[in-house]
Amino acid sequence: MSPLPLHPARRRGAALLITALLGVGAAGGSAAAAGAPARADEPSDQYRAQYHFTVPDHWKNDPQRPVYVDGEFRYYYLYNADYNADPSANFGTEWRLATTRDGVVFADQGVAAPKKTTANYDLWSGSAVVDHDGTAGFGAGAVVMLVTQMDHPTPAQQEDASGPQAQFLWYSIDGGRTFRPHGEDPVIPNGGRADFRDPKVVWDDERGQWVALIAERDRVSFYTSPDLRTWQRTGEWVDDGIGTIECPDLFRMRADDGTLTWVMGVSANGYATGEPATFAYWTGDFDGAVFTPHDAAPQWLDHGFDWYGAVTWEDPVQPLDQRYAIAWMNNWDYAHRTPTFASDGFNGTDSITRSVRLVRNGDRHSLVSRPVDALQDIATRTVELGDLDVDGFLPLAYEGTAYQVDVDVAWDAATNVGLQLRRSADGTRHADVGVTESYSYLNRGQTGHPADTWKRESRAAFDASGGTVHLRILVDRSTIEVFVDDGLVVHSSQVFAPPGDDGLALYTVDGPARFEDLTITEFASVAQRPARPIAGFEGDWWGEGWTATGDFTSAAPTPSDLPGQVGDQVADTFAGGGDAATGTITSPPFVIDRDALHFLLGGGRHPLGVEPATSVQLLIDGVPVRTATGDDSGRLRHVEWDVRDLAGRSAQFQILDDATGDWGHLMVDHVVLSD
Repeated sequence: MSPLPLHPARRRGAALLITALLGVGAAGGSAAAAGAPARADEPSDQYRAQYHFTVPDHWKNDPQRPVYVDGEFRYYYLYNADYNADPSANFGTEWRLATTRDGVVFADQGVAAPKKTTANYDLWSGSAVVDHDGTAGFGAGAVVMLVTQMDHPTPAQQEDASGPQAQFLWYSIDGGRTFRPHGEDPVIPNGGRADFRDPKVVWDDERGQWVALIAERDRVSFYTSPDLRTWQRTGEWVDDGIGTIECPDLFRMRADDGTLTWVMGVSANGYATGEPATFAYWTGDFDGAVFTPHDAAPQWLDHGFDWYGAVTWEDPVQPLDQRYAIAWMNNWDYAHRTPTFASDGFNGTDSITRSVRLVRNGDRHSLVSRPVDALQDIATRTVELGDLDVDGFLPLAYEGTAYQVDVDVAWDAATNVGLQLRRSADGTRHADVGVTESYSYLNRGQTGHPADTWKRESRAAFDASGGTVHLRILVDRSTIEVFVDDGLVVHSSQVFAPPGDDGLALYTVDGPARFEDLTITEFASVAQRPARPIAGFEGDWWGEGWTATGDFTSAAPTPSDLPGQVGDQVADTFAGGGDAATGTITSPPFVIDRDALHFLLGGGRHPLGVEPATSVQLLIDGVPVRTATGDDSGRLRHVEWDVRDLAGRSAQFQILDDATGDWGHLMVDHVVLSD
């Protein structure tokens, strides 16, 4: 992605160029090939994607639109740490955060907005915005979230998630790292609707107002607000032909012909009309109150089976000309039957981040997409196979499970040309990608998943009259994404080939074809290291293994409601006896195994070295190597220490209070190690 270069700690060496030998053989035998163990250079997980975003553990579903803060994108998603692969259980979700500079390498930051914080219980989809002008009253630059929750559900409604859906306001004053609820009453009440969720908030610069789109089963309603707190319903758009509508989107783009137009998108189920169940979109006009499409029929940003709950967001460098997009690679028809949880302890993979542009396409405008350019920054090896003539079937000597295939295919009479991916040694299992005389396709039927036979091959119309096609195919351990020609058509689906099925072959039907400039690019692993909490101060003591001296030996965390606070309590040295209280509160030793230490800090400004001090410090062998003090305020601010130079060292986190005068105390919360 264009705004910033890849994090130096993740940059890989230049790609190694090699020439691969070709092998020719015949598929044979009906017995299933035994799964081979992972190679030494691969992560140990069987199905965890190597270069796609995956949840660190348990469960994820809908992505939430990232916000751009301090030079990085802050990406949220629905997370459930209680997931146990039982669809009848309570799958309550909360918002977890990962940060990225390029849309490829992500760093887990832990939960940003926890569930069961209020009487409204779980947090579902919504959207966060940066309130640059402070219209909501939380300060300029606050990150404000409008999110669907149940409005004071009963215990029974909590269990089956059947409580009335409404829209609630949460806010963050630490750049979107942590959020607090703004009361327990909705800012957009339900009004008697059975489906009323997934608010998408955008700023309408032309009219100086906030706009929210809310999904209501067969329609999208529109609301406007001057301050994110008070909302007025202004209209609705209805389509009863694409199933349940969820996760709406609205943005304006400039096409390649210079035309400025609005685009509205929704996640929808088009199976009833033979269309995808992914991201449907329309170009049209927005008058500040409601969207009017140019055409009634939608276009689709993806034609596969597993590109749902998608979000798009603007490129901060060229906001009208380029957007980015990411989607949940799963399908509610079989969401809990994927093998990743049983084998690897997680269920949740995202698509590759795409660059999205608007182009003139005949008599209309269409979105085209491609993988973000930063994907090439994690390339580890390039295999150039050159031009290959194929008439029938040609297995290749290449083996792999995490790579990109880039190829131009040309033919005269062939009726079907393509590639077999994730092919088993005996040829009985494989996923097929190609084009026929009338459609492009991705067929995963020979891999055994899913069991639903009608979701095995995705298709999209293709004009074969020119006798050529460009295919860019992303293969990962549990996913395949196919970008056809200029990316007007994409197929994205989960493909759970068994470990060890890593072969590749080319094929044609009814005539020869030339596969030109066939190039394979392999990618490094970008799996996240989960954030590691050091202290949350939510118990009746400082924490297991913590020690205290002076007035804090008999004190404990304090129930509070400070601006920026996480949860119900903080460590407040006022609790040991007011400003006059002195002493230390020290963590047990922990190993520094992440890049940064984050915490929230408020209280007196008395830096270490100018006694008496109110100081938070990181100790190595008992000696402070990092320090921070308050700012004479009860507002908790975010502090980040870069600790990469201390990697592998044993450290302790300490709160020191020696001051006894005004602001002679500190408030500390949410101490976390993360990348």
